[in-house]
Amino acid sequence: MLVLRHIIRLMKLCIRGPGGKVGIAYYVVVLALELADIAVSLRMIAWTKDFYDALQQANAPEALRQIGIFSLIVLVAVALGLSSTYLRKLLEIRWRGALTSQILDRWLEGKAYLRMKRGADGSNLDNPDQRIAEDCRIFLAGATMDHGSASGIISMSLDLVTRIVALFSYVALLWSLSAFALDLSFIGIDAELPRYMVWAAFAYVALSSGITHLLGRPLKQLYVWQQRREADYRFALVRLRENAEAVALSDGEPSERKEIDTRFTGIIANWRQLINRELILSLFTAPYHRTVLRIPIFLALPVFFAGNLTFGSLMQLGSAFSSVVTTLSWFIFAYRPLAELAAASSRLGRFLEEMDKHPQGGIHATIGPSDKLVIANLSLSTPQGRRLLDVPGLDIERGETVWLKGASGIGKTTLLKALAAIWPYGSGRLVVPSTTSTFLPQHPYLPLGGIADAVAYPRSAGDLPDGDIKAALAAAGFPSERMSMPIDGLSGGEHQRLALARLFLHRPAWIFLDEAMSALDTRAENHLLKRLRHDLPGSTFVIVSHRSPEAIGGVRIVDLDRSKPAGIHAGTMEDA
Repeated sequence: MLVLRHIIRLMKLCIRGPGGKVGIAYYVVVLALELADIAVSLRMIAWTKDFYDALQQANAPEALRQIGIFSLIVLVAVALGLSSTYLRKLLEIRWRGALTSQILDRWLEGKAYLRMKRGADGSNLDNPDQRIAEDCRIFLAGATMDHGSASGIISMSLDLVTRIVALFSYVALLWSLSAFALDLSFIGIDAELPRYMVWAAFAYVALSSGITHLLGRPLKQLYVWQQRREADYRFALVRLRENAEAVALSDGEPSERKEIDTRFTGIIANWRQLINRELILSLFTAPYHRTVLRIPIFLALPVFFAGNLTFGSLMQLGSAFSSVVTTLSWFIFAYRPLAELAAASSRLGRFLEEMDKHPQGGIHATIGPSDKLVIANLSLSTPQGRRLLDVPGLDIERGETVWLKGASGIGKTTLLKALAAIWPYGSGRLVVPSTTSTFLPQHPYLPLGGIADAVAYPRSAGDLPDGDIKAALAAAGFPSERMSMPIDGLSGGEHQRLALARLFLHRPAWIFLDEAMSALDTRAENHLLKRLRHDLPGSTFVIVSHRSPEAIGGVRIVDLDRSKPAGIHAGTMEDA
């Protein structure tokens, strides 16, 4: 039932997403085509009797006529099948886009992506990138391809609906064809089983379905673990690529190779369990697939040999019985895709449940009416509850320059995270200004794209004049001859200059710098601080740095050292 609840929720997101409601029309059209195909298959069963009766009677003209009818039936069936497949694939990509959009909205809103980072807030969800990219695809289109048709929720649900409708049609036909009874005799007791072909079909499939589920039940969890192992392996490779220089400088290739090999060994181990379980399942399902079309002929032979059936009627009865059994056997034939679908649904469902959670923190942040930052009785802790830093009270006015001073590891960066409303762990009250603010960490984030994209972030470079971007780069001291360089080829100092150029471009009212110039020398840092204060006279600067920002006059020092009375000490540069 839990998997079903996940599937229902995911389908609602598919419909609510961009263009999702149009997908309903696609679904209805595809369903209509599938139902029309049932009518074609019923006509094919009727054709079977007419054709084989013509053969038994050696009626060549009638046999040729039936071949012509067969060609028309096949033509219609092919047209229906191709149309259905094409529209189904259009529906898959439409709903995949809608589902991905809905999940991305939830992942990015409220900074859930940060909260759900591995180990944070107790979620410990692995590989969110894989859940968004891979599991959404598997949920809608399937992970395996069986004779060209997908095996996701769209195909599975369409098949289930059409199989239910087809079952009534085929059972009604089989009921009408199997008007004869089977005579039974056991320990001197004679009995008669009327329409035994219908009951035999249900009994045959019920027994086979039970055996299939018993043998294949572990597959779902094995598919879940296989997806996780594959994603962990890809993550290790991407991490090596992103940290290539650091690994090379440390001669860390053997260590990296060992870690990558360990993760790949996990893939192999789970894969062996998976194929062993699939082999066990196939030991039953493979013979079932091979014999399902022959069993009805065997069951009807007593009546045929008794002279109660013509050869054409025998073949028609066998075709009707096979259609019933095949329809009832949907669970058996679709067991592997259903296991993959259940695994993907469970992973996406858990992902959504974690995004629904709210961080359990006691820090109350509000936007104040005045352009002033107020900290009151703030106590910061780790997600596990370990105390980090206490700030009993601190007010920062608009236009000030404040240096947050303290020993390494005391919690300066965590304090800035709390001010940015991305650290909920602790207690206390924050009143933050309503005007624009920018936080620059020691290792700035540079988006995909070129130099202009990195400077314009989080806005788009196309929305800003080129002249303003170039002026901001010049103010940050970024060399013009490096403008054509790929971002990956820039130094750490150049990365920081690109981030600092954003301040000259966007001109925020509040600027928080967390070791944002640590890769620059003291002279360059002092020059940039002076330039920032000169070009942004009305902005407030809150600086975390091991080097004192002496280039800016009128700096207020806030000493966060726990050894100070009340956990905080304020002063000026002259006091330092």
